[in-house]
Amino acid sequence: MAEPSDKAHAGMKQARFYEKDGDRLRCRLCPHLCAVGPGGTGLCGVRRNAGGVLYAESYGRFTSLALDPVEKKPLRRFHPGRRILSAGGYGCNMRCPYCQNSDISQQIPDDSQDGRTETEYIPPEKMLALALAIEGNLGVAFTYNEPLIAVEYLLDTAPLLKENGLASVLVTNGLVNPGPLEELLPYIDAMNIDIKGFTPAFYGKLGGDLETVKETVRLCAARCHVEVTTLVIPGENDGDGEMEALCGWLASVSPELPLHLSRFFPRWRMTEREPTPVNTLRRLEGIAKERLRHVYVGNV
Repeated sequence: MAEPSDKAHAGMKQARFYEKDGDRLRCRLCPHLCAVGPGGTGLCGVRRNAGGVLYAESYGRFTSLALDPVEKKPLRRFHPGRRILSAGGYGCNMRCPYCQNSDISQQIPDDSQDGRTETEYIPPEKMLALALAIEGNLGVAFTYNEPLIAVEYLLDTAPLLKENGLASVLVTNGLVNPGPLEELLPYIDAMNIDIKGFTPAFYGKLGGDLETVKETVRLCAARCHVEVTTLVIPGENDGDGEMEALCGWLASVSPELPLHLSRFFPRWRMTEREPTPVNTLRRLEGIAKERLRHVYVGNV
């Protein structure tokens, strides 16, 4: 089947990692295993069943481009002092109620609204050219929304970057199945992986799965540079015991894994909460340093 050619779906590409399930298409990219009905999308909002074929609807469509210090990703131990081109798309396969980028992660842009272009189509070759044109640029960080839901674009772009001496970085929630991840990992140089909390119950509130994320950390730490971030939310994941469990597990993977403890500020559907007290972060930092060699506190 030919790929859609109308303007609204410019760049749309047939997806990978799915199978037919009656009149539905079963996506195999992440543990949600969405059964996508005709005309519908998966929970991520970007993988669409069009005419019995699953398409990566967000392929090459970006909402944000910026040149950032690599420490802002945050990556503190991967080429510190360098800058990296940061590229964000849209959509996400989780529903964190405190998302700081909910305008792109939880909403599908309308490129025709009031004549404004909400996304820009950047094919892999153009992304490479943009990255090469910036003097001293480290590479491309796929960030701001969940990059792995656009795995087809990553599989087309990251090898080009690597061939040209540029790094590919992912800032991700880690909610991906091992098969697609293993195919992508040879081309990825660094990742910052969110561990939202360390209980299945908390992940259940967010539409995620802790064991999947732990497996992602294990696989990636053996193949590329990995740093971990936990956003500390008062009354949700700020207990001493939970931090001890998280850091004990991270240390079992490697005590060299950097951990970033980030301060929560009210966002999106959690605007009624107070910011995380700084003394809470310092207390948890002390616990983390008992097991891990590199612990950083952010957003203070």
